[in-house]
Amino acid sequence: MVQSQPPSHGRRGATGAGRHVYDLLRAQIVDDTLPAGARAPSTRGLAAELGVSRTTVTAAYEQLVAEGYLVTSTGRAARVARPLTAPAPAELPSSSCGTQPAPTLSDYGQRLLAIGMSALPHAEPARFDFLYGAVASRDFPTLAWRRAYQTELLQQQQRLYYVPPEGDASLRSALQGYLRRARGLTCDAGQILVVHGSQQAIDLCARLLLDAGDAFVFEDPGYLMARRCFEATGASCLATPVDAQGLDTSRLPKESNARLVYVTPSHQFPLGGVLPITRRQQLLQWARRQNAWIVEDDYDGEFRYGQRPIDALQSIDGDGRVIYVGTFSKALSPQLRLGYLVLPPELVSVFRQAKRLTDRHAPVLEQRVLASLIESGSYERHVRRMRRENERRRAALLEAVARHLPKDAQVGGTAAGLHVVLWLPSLNPKDELNVVTAARHAGVGIYPVSTLFAAPESAAQARPAGFILGYASLTVEQIQQGIQALGRIFSVKS
Repeated sequence: MVQSQPPSHGRRGATGAGRHVYDLLRAQIVDDTLPAGARAPSTRGLAAELGVSRTTVTAAYEQLVAEGYLVTSTGRAARVARPLTAPAPAELPSSSCGTQPAPTLSDYGQRLLAIGMSALPHAEPARFDFLYGAVASRDFPTLAWRRAYQTELLQQQQRLYYVPPEGDASLRSALQGYLRRARGLTCDAGQILVVHGSQQAIDLCARLLLDAGDAFVFEDPGYLMARRCFEATGASCLATPVDAQGLDTSRLPKESNARLVYVTPSHQFPLGGVLPITRRQQLLQWARRQNAWIVEDDYDGEFRYGQRPIDALQSIDGDGRVIYVGTFSKALSPQLRLGYLVLPPELVSVFRQAKRLTDRHAPVLEQRVLASLIESGSYERHVRRMRRENERRRAALLEAVARHLPKDAQVGGTAAGLHVVLWLPSLNPKDELNVVTAARHAGVGIYPVSTLFAAPESAAQARPAGFILGYASLTVEQIQQGIQALGRIFSVKS
């Protein structure tokens, strides 16, 4: 008979007496107290012994039968099932050293393990954290979003089911009009694929357009997470220098197996150059000769100061070579995880299929809320307000650098975007990490530019120390105080 202490009368249901009976029997089956083939106690007798109802014991037995611990048949008592595990072999091969070899990873998995990734930002932000890619939570259009969200939430649907992988039709239609107005980009709604942020867009491009042994052209320095996506396919990186005008198209490889080029033409990341029309045309001509795709990452193209935003490269593409990547991370929130691709027609079908296999589709309710904001004009009003707000922050940053940092300090990439690069000619690139550490101790978060070069050591020979300063998540007062604190560090070092 099963031996047990009576269950506590303070517990009821699945977490009370029934769970107690289940745990007791299961444990005795697993440790072989009730061996395979043994007859289980009768439900009536066990209920009497434990002081619980027979219904409670019967429910526990039914659960054990469903999980395969007990077997029953009509007219016969329940019995313990066959052994749960096969007996261990008498002797393991000497080469195994007592352990079985682990299953191997795929080539893709092994490449991911070998890829070096920069550390994530500190969980606890610095008091004055110039983290690029971050935006201020107070800038989010909370009231407009809440109203639209509640409206969409109360809409009655005939049923809840998956939607097409390309995304909700209302958002794709709204994006079609918005891109024409804001980015000079003409496309059909059918060319738009809604994704989980620009990172998923880049990953889809990598997996669908590159094979191991191929090559891809990449801006140097450039967006590390994009480079790692392309490298994970087994393709090799052809790092191409950038200058004050963005990608140096005169340095594009003449003879190569490059099948793709990644570019940020509206605001080169991280240095901030804007690719002029002559270079844009040269890039398109190069892609035509190479029979290569161009991935245009327009990560913050809406934020240009003093002039209207530069039209997208895709707007002058006559050959269907450009894959346009857009995101809402900078205008709304990186936590929203919504972005989109504008695809050449011949790529639409395969990208939709890949999206469907990856995660079915992006969240539908958020898509419809965003579509409502775009269609009502709220989104564009919000973008204009954020452009003015970030222009104030940028001006405060430039003024604070001029006032508090060494006289030779230079700031690049100021015409657009939500970050700048601070160059300090008096410092060597090898000093960057020491400065970052000292700044962190003073409550200031700044980020070295070295990690974004494909070959940091060789690039360091021709440049001063550089730091990326994002300002979109800070107030004007925080920017001023942060740069002042940074200036005190340099005054001590000098």
